Amino acid sequence: MGSTFGHLFRISTFGESHGGGVGVVIDGCPPLIEISAEEIQVELDRRRPGQSKITTPRNEADHCEILSGIVDGKTLGTPIAIMVRNKDQRSQDYTEMAVKYRPSHADATYDAKYGIRAVAGGGRSSARETIGRVAAGAIAKKILQQSGVEIVAYVKQIKDLEAAIDPNTVTLDQVESNIVRCPDPDCAEAMIDLIQKTGGQGDSIGGVVECVARQVPMGLGEPVFDKLEADLAKAVMSLPATKGFEIGSGFAGTRMTGSEHNDEFYTDESGRLRTVTNRSGGVQGGISNGENIVIRVAFKPTATIRKEQKTVTNTGEAVTLAAKGRHDPCVLPRAVPMVEAMVALVLCDHLLRQRGQCG
Repeated sequence: MGSTFGHLFRISTFGESHGGGVGVVIDGCPPLIEISAEEIQVELDRRRPGQSKITTPRNEADHCEILSGIVDGKTLGTPIAIMVRNKDQRSQDYTEMAVKYRPSHADATYDAKYGIRAVAGGGRSSARETIGRVAAGAIAKKILQQSGVEIVAYVKQIKDLEAAIDPNTVTLDQVESNIVRCPDPDCAEAMIDLIQKTGGQGDSIGGVVECVARQVPMGLGEPVFDKLEADLAKAVMSLPATKGFEIGSGFAGTRMTGSEHNDEFYTDESGRLRTVTNRSGGVQGGISNGENIVIRVAFKPTATIRKEQKTVTNTGEAVTLAAKGRHDPCVLPRAVPMVEAMVALVLCDHLLRQRGQCG
């Protein structure tokens, strides 16, 4: 079902939104990496529902249980299994959706593909599946930290509100300083007001998460088919509700000439090869060039909304649906740790592959 991701650092997630629980099995993690349940929990708390007035009110502590692979705070080099049990399911909210397809959701496509689906909560199509990714990402971050790599994501845009943020200097503390996870305070306040207003109308909105990875070693990436930006794109585009990916100049680069867009080289005081600009976004020829990797991910408005919409049943009957259940009016604040996790998984995997192939 496509539930496995990665090559040397490989994860497999499991579980449904309203089943007994969700989790991840991580294979290929090096031994003797220091990691605690508390460190993993920090990342899960950033992702969990019910954390603020602009997220879904589903009340889940998302407490992680380490089942294997870690002893006395250190990885063993054996498979790591982490589970989070579901506690606050309200499956009755989805009774109507057993036959009525939610517009722009995965209901109809899952039925078409499998002939069966977990109706409650959306099953595997729910963002609750990302718990396993975020838990695994916490471990990947610890491995990357040994090489000095730092990953910070933040909300760049909500609908037509766009923040002014410098990816080279933004800090995690700035991101976590408000509930929308936008490090531009004035813009963050406007974003929160817009999310509340939209949610109060039974509707939803989308936006853009930007992510920077700093101090990434030069040489990561496996051309031709496993180019670093290609793997990053697949990683973040596998997250729920994603609809677009950019790296560096992105689509804006199409409006430049080559002389305007090219990143000229120079050698800094330490003798390190650098680029004057970073329109490449830290990747050239599918390989990291040592500059900051900067990507942006577009998230659509949440598909499940309380506003009445036209749809059809699984037998083709025309009906209307005003969805019940507890859903985020905007997925962006909780998507920030998800994007960080996926970027960490890709960079960790490629770091291990680089060591294996080139020492």
